[in-house]
Amino acid sequence: MDPNDAANQTRRAMLLSLLVGVLMLVGKTTAYLLTGSAAILSDAAESVVHLVAVSFAAFSVRLSTRPANDRFLYGYERVSFFSAGFEGAMIILAAISIIVMAIQKWIAGLHLQNLGGGTLFTAAASVINLALGWYLVRTGRRTRSLILEANGKHVLTDSWTSFGVVGGLCLVLWTGWKPFDPLLAIAVALNILWSGGYLIWRSVGGLMDYSDPASGHALRESLDAVCSELGIQYHGLRFRNAGLRMRVEVHLLFPYQVTLGEAHRLATVL
Repeated sequence: MDPNDAANQTRRAMLLSLLVGVLMLVGKTTAYLLTGSAAILSDAAESVVHLVAVSFAAFSVRLSTRPANDRFLYGYERVSFFSAGFEGAMIILAAISIIVMAIQKWIAGLHLQNLGGGTLFTAAASVINLALGWYLVRTGRRTRSLILEANGKHVLTDSWTSFGVVGGLCLVLWTGWKPFDPLLAIAVALNILWSGGYLIWRSVGGLMDYSDPASGHALRESLDAVCSELGIQYHGLRFRNAGLRMRVEVHLLFPYQVTLGEAHRLATVL
């Protein structure tokens, strides 16, 4: 994909994520005010964290597409790893806050009302977030934007949280047993901790130049095929994920009789 086209798609997707994030926060806050549900309150808190993370990610997208300059010779692409780590940390923070608030509400006494309307609000938010998250992850993978893919995973996490909240409210409506509300909030929070941890691992791996085995295998297969066709050999393969692209370094070995000009031509072909 053309880098400029990829950057434009990433910016449009991030703007959409920001606008929908604001809409979700308003909707979930309204649902909490209607019901007083601990699960909905925790879901709204996750949306606050999500909005902060999206704002940082949107800034990172703009920064990552800036060209290299005298101070940053390789450009700004690797800010995507900082963004993914920040978003992962925000997810973990949201999960912990959900657990704390659910327990506090449970201890203070559960007072629920208008559960039908609150459930409908939350269900609608879940469906919207599910569609948005799928779009962001798909676009992030197509444009090779770790920032966008991380944001999409966060949105999907938000949607699963909301679906869990809806399930808890439905159980309360069906059985009349109010503790289902905080219990489901805690269960959902424990589940999304894994998602946040995974994003932090991706961030650390990128910043530490982790050598992904699948990428290395694909590179070697390509190099083996092309070098065999051109009649040359290689060694010293190294590669790193810069965020928006893969940077590859390799030493080429030419037969003794090959001229410097022909070696340069073959290297350019490769």
